[in-house]
Amino acid sequence: MITDTMPRERGLSEGFDSLGDAELVALLLGTGRRGRPVGQVAAELLESAGGLSGLVTCGAHALAEHAGVGLAKAARIAAGLELGRRALVRVSAGRRLNMACSNDVAAWAAPRLSELDHEQMWVLALDCRNGLRAARRIAEGGLHGCSIDARDALRAVVREAASAFVLVHNHPSGDPTPSAEDIDLTHMVARAAAAIGTPLVDHVIVGGERHVSLYDIGLVSRGRSL
Repeated sequence: MITDTMPRERGLSEGFDSLGDAELVALLLGTGRRGRPVGQVAAELLESAGGLSGLVTCGAHALAEHAGVGLAKAARIAAGLELGRRALVRVSAGRRLNMACSNDVAAWAAPRLSELDHEQMWVLALDCRNGLRAARRIAEGGLHGCSIDARDALRAVVREAASAFVLVHNHPSGDPTPSAEDIDLTHMVARAAAAIGTPLVDHVIVGGERHVSLYDIGLVSRGRSL
């Protein structure tokens, strides 16, 4: 709820982490519309989007359709959300991350992939102690999938001189249950990886707040342990 104290002044005096979601959106909007103060427009926008997680998945043009927003304000909101996402990714990239289990992979993937409205496939290149050497996006598709072959994954693995690697991708539907295509792809990549001596140690699928590891459910046989 937006209080009587102006969000900008409270943010400056108490810290912007003290503000609610609607107050932060109101700061990005700047102004409201006739008969609707900016705080009310921000609250209505969040409600129509389904909260902050829904706002993240809305493109600028969808945001602009809301009364009192328009393209200029929508662009400010979209830019602010993207800036926050990049900051999160780069702060994480500055630390040596250990991918000791599927939960570690999911913790890396969830903030990057879970809220997307399309699929992305990533390779996580690991060193000999399961540290994350590099993360490379190798494919991007629509709501119902993205197409890759083994060469797409192995190209990134060889470039990063990985000792092993993990595949990770998202299901925009929110259900991380692997499809038949996911399983076939995993087996294809695992065979190709074994041939070059750099094992595929897991394939993790994230969807909503859940994830599924194909290793954990017995569909990946590791050439080495994590």
